[in-house]
This record gives sequence, C-alpha cells and structure tokens, in this order.
Amino acid sequence: LVVKTPGIPQNLVTVPYTTATNIFFANLHRFSPHAKTIGITGSKGKSTTASLIHAILVAAGKKSHLIGNIGRPMLEELLCPVGEDDWFVLELSSYQLEDVKFGPDIAVFLTFFPEHLNYHGTLEAYFNGKARITLTQTENNLFIYHPGDSRITELVNQTRARTLPCIPTIPFSTDHIQLIGEHNKNHIRAALTVTQELGISNEVAQQAIEAFEPLPHRMQLVGIFHGITFYDDAIACAPDAVMIGIQTLKDVDTIFLGGQDRGLDYTQMADVVANSTIRNIVLFPETGKRMIEMISEKCTRPLNHLETNSMEEAVKFAYANTEKGKICLLATGAPSYTLWKDFEQKGDEFQRWVKEMGNVPKK
Repeated sequence: LVVKTPGIPQNLVTVPYTTATNIFFANLHRFSPHAKTIGITGSKGKSTTASLIHAILVAAGKKSHLIGNIGRPMLEELLCPVGEDDWFVLELSSYQLEDVKFGPDIAVFLTFFPEHLNYHGTLEAYFNGKARITLTQTENNLFIYHPGDSRITELVNQTRARTLPCIPTIPFSTDHIQLIGEHNKNHIRAALTVTQELGISNEVAQQAIEAFEPLPHRMQLVGIFHGITFYDDAIACAPDAVMIGIQTLKDVDTIFLGGQDRGLDYTQMADVVANSTIRNIVLFPETGKRMIEMISEKCTRPLNHLETNSMEEAVKFAYANTEKGKICLLATGAPSYTLWKDFEQKGDEFQRWVKEMGNVPKK
C-alpha cells in the first residue's frame, strides 16, 4: 500500500494507495469518539480563517489543535493523547481533498478562483477537488459557505450536510482589528459563523480577533523605510490575490510580479494594474514578461519596469523608484518555484533586503 503525498496527482498512482488525510479522518474517532473536526478550504484565506477559528476556540477555553496544511501534521496529532472534547481545525488544500473519503464535522468553503491548473488540469477538476470537503459529509455534519460565490452555493443542493451561509455582518466594531481589507472581513465572518454555532459569545470572539496578528507573508506590513511603505503578500500567487492586494492597499506605486507559469489567465489582473496608480513593476521569470506585455497594451501612462532574477536587485529598484508616501508590494501573481523553494522563502528574502537596505542611510 502506498501512502501518497498530496503533491502527486492521483492519476499518476497506479497501485492501491491512501493518504495522511484519509488515515487521520479514518482513525481519529478510534482514539476519541467525541473529538470534532473543522475543515477549511478555499482559493485564498484558508490559513487566516483556520488560525482565527483556532484562536477563538482557545480564548473560549476549548482544547483546539491547528493542523493540516498549517500547524502540526495530522498524523503527529494521533501520536498524542486525544481528549473527548478536543477540536481539530484543519486547513485543507485541493491536493488533500481531491481523493478524501471522509468529511469534517464542520466544513467551511471560503472562496474560489483559478489556481493550481497545472496540477488539476482544468478549472472543473480543481473545483471538484475542493467540493469534496462537503460532498463527503453526512447528515450529521455542517457545511458553512460564502454566499457570494455561485459555484460554491450550488453545493448547497448537492451536500448531505446541514448548510449555513456565512453571517452577513461582523457584530462588533472592527476599529481595533489588525486584519485589513474586505477579504479579511469575509474570513472573520466565516470564523464567527463557526464559533457562533458552537455557542461561543461574540465578546470572547472579539477579544481573540482583536489580539490576532496577520500571518506572515499575507499582506504583512514590513515597515516604513525612507518614506516608502513595504508590504509582503508573498502568498499572493494567483492573479485574483494580486487584485485584492492592489484594491485593498490603494496607494501601490511599485509591485513585484511573475513566477512559475501555471497557465493562468492574467487578463483581469492586467486591467487592474493598468487602471491603478502603479508606475514601477519588477518582473520575475517565467511569467513576468507575459504580464508586462499584457499590462502595457492596456496602460495609457508610462511604466518603469525591471526584469530580474534577483530579489536584491528588485528591492534596490524599489528604493530607487518608489515615491515617498507610497507603497511597494510583493504580490507576484504566480508561484515562487522558478527562483525560490516556496512563497515563505521569497517573502523572507524580500523582508531581509527591505530591512537591510532600509537601515542604510539613503545617499
């Protein structure tokens, strides 16, 4: 029997196999019949929403474990004692879900837009993979969904689980919340929909959310250096995520784009960049060249761009060209694997050069 890692497409495995995700779900209740699982998926926001739910559960005095695509490996949790009242919050990717046989007690489907097409082959296959988070649920389970996405809402008629849309508004002031942007408000609404169902008060949830710090590389403020504000959104590896960043931050003057070519459509992203205030663009291989060609066709103002393989050179360009009082944003719209092992390494390198050059007095 093969235990398949999520990064290998199922059609390439020609012998009987299982996965760590299936082993975890199949065996959890052998260790503790009453332990509960909350699974979160979506094209963007999985990590933040899972971490928010975990933080609120902990604030409410519940024993919560953050596992899956974020936090500890699932099977490592089964090596530890599992209590009767334990909660397991799982971030679940389409890779983990495409062949899953079991559904979580509570499933949350946040967002959907084109991603990972080089792995799944088609948009339909990618969606079908994510949809299994609820299509494997039973009548005893709960499916929470974002009502603004027609593809996701169609699952309401296909799942056996009880269904519940995310709450429409946040029931308290957001003035002291560190998460910025409408997309993060959607993540907060999803987290609150879960915790309200569990009987946790809004007061407890508010305290946990206000104390919650944005996760690294997710529209993370690096700092203000020489009058330029630097944001690290290294996880923005799809065009829709780039558009969210530009629309949220508004004063972006320099953006870093490009990476591995997964065959994604950059037409909409090119429109947003062309119609924004962005004047300076750093371009990484393989998709950077294609992106600038599409943006230049749509843009009426002159653009200053740099094609490079070097983050050091990219940050140097940003310092030399970004207007004081404006923003430099790392949000490449493509995966990092052409130059870095993952988005974390890319973001770490960005932050290192920003801080190193920022602490040197400008001549």
